[in-house]
Amino acid sequence: MALSAPVARRRIHHRRIDVEGFLRDDGLWDIEARIVDVKDYAFENTWRGTVQPGTPIHDMRLRLTIDTAYLVIAVEATTDASPFEVCPAITSNFQRLVGLAIGKGWRKAIQQRLGGVEGCTHLVELLGPLGTVAFQTIAPYRERLPKPDQPATTAARPPRRPAIIDTCHALAADGEVVRRHFPAFYTGPERGPGQEGA
Repeated sequence: MALSAPVARRRIHHRRIDVEGFLRDDGLWDIEARIVDVKDYAFENTWRGTVQPGTPIHDMRLRLTIDTAYLVIAVEATTDASPFEVCPAITSNFQRLVGLAIGKGWRKAIQQRLGGVEGCTHLVELLGPLGTVAFQTIAPYRERLPKPDQPATTAARPPRRPAIIDTCHALAADGEVVRRHFPAFYTGPERGPGQEGA
């Protein structure tokens, strides 16, 4: 469903965030993000002079190379356009992410290493979508791969609760999606005969 028709208006600012996930030939994963901000009017910048409409005021990129356990192996950060000459100098601080795992505590670890003057607001902002796209890239792809035969001892082990449960409204442990896709972890009311599709 589309948004309702707006009142007459004109655009002033446009931000694009683009995030992609790649499987590398060496078995690692690259998750790349780019943020671009443009204004629809010319304005003066003390460092760059007149910035014309449609010319990026921010154009920044991040690449995280991670393994299948979501551990950050390498980081590359660039700033191609910024409002201040000093902005690109902070990109080396993003190496502090190497060795962190994307998962529980990811955002807190980012703030500890790159919060405030230790980072760049816009590059740090990209790390949220980078984390979620890492999961969207790796987990579904791995599910498609053939499973090796499990030893009998492993098969007897109870399944682990998927980390995705209770991360949003749709994936509530007592909700319909979990009941259908993760029935072992469903906590809602039991359905009687004739209520299966309800």
